[in-house]
Amino acid sequence: MTCVRYVIIGAGAVGGTIGGLLAEAGREVVLVARGAHLEALRSDGLHLTTEAGARVVHASTAAGPEDVDLRPGDVLVLAVKGQDTAATTEAWAGRPVAGGRTAGEDLLLVCAQNGVDNERTALRRFARVAGMCVWLPATFLEPGRVSAAGSPVPGILTLGSVPAGAPDADLAEVGADLAAAGFRAPVVEDVLAWKYAKLLSNLGNAVEALCGPIRSDDARALLADTVAEARAVLAAAGITPTDPEVERRERGDFTLVDLPGVTRRGGSSWQSLVRGAGSIEAAYLNGEIVLLGRLHGVPAPLNAALLRLAERAAARGDQPGEVDPGEIRTTATTAASA
Repeated sequence: MTCVRYVIIGAGAVGGTIGGLLAEAGREVVLVARGAHLEALRSDGLHLTTEAGARVVHASTAAGPEDVDLRPGDVLVLAVKGQDTAATTEAWAGRPVAGGRTAGEDLLLVCAQNGVDNERTALRRFARVAGMCVWLPATFLEPGRVSAAGSPVPGILTLGSVPAGAPDADLAEVGADLAAAGFRAPVVEDVLAWKYAKLLSNLGNAVEALCGPIRSDDARALLADTVAEARAVLAAAGITPTDPEVERRERGDFTLVDLPGVTRRGGSSWQSLVRGAGSIEAAYLNGEIVLLGRLHGVPAPLNAALLRLAERAAARGDQPGEVDPGEIRTTATTAASA
């Protein structure tokens, strides 16, 4: 694969950081965004802050698939939230690629998303799908501005083909380009094992969004019980996430740092509430555990309560921190005894 162009579908916190750093490293990039964020990218460029400092990155932009003339060798990086995956892959899969075929037939789609259902959804319409386990503490709260607080690299982006097995021939080049952009980007045979491990940590996204920073003993205990519930569900389903010790070894010295002029106060679900996005990804995080629990006969009341309350908060336009951990436990207990 030569002269790769990266089409970043959803250039928010994760997509904007990946696309911005690839562009800064000299790769050809198209940032796909919408609304005020797209307007800001077009008028002022992408304001990107990492440990290396704040700067402005200029790249091509698009409002959607109709704005991009796709060509062989393009790599589509899907960085929308899980609730938007089905509609987004439907919109892009049928787009023509120069030469007569379509994006779904020819192009590699990389799911740079939390959760484990995106790849399965994408495979309905795309023949070539890869997963990306995203360890990237990125923030997007203002149009045109993203930041990534990882150190000594902005993020760790573990790649692998889906279904598992020998990697797509082009993934090695994608990994090399990401490494040139400053990331760690190993290519593995079973990326979903890594993504299930990340899913366990992402179960706290709803806790953080509802209760605010997870600092109190009650919030920490709620999170621990939520993860323990999920581990029981995954065991019943016969799913083995990457071992925590292997994860720790892979992350190594990776940590979060303070960035000049940027305050990172919460993860992706927290940011969805702050921005008033109107939706939240809990159905593809906590909801994945609820689904597997119901399929395999293992109750998951805490995850079900977090899903219900997180979606209620997003629909009502609530801000983070408006729910007490005790309310979540009460909701779980009430539902379990009904």
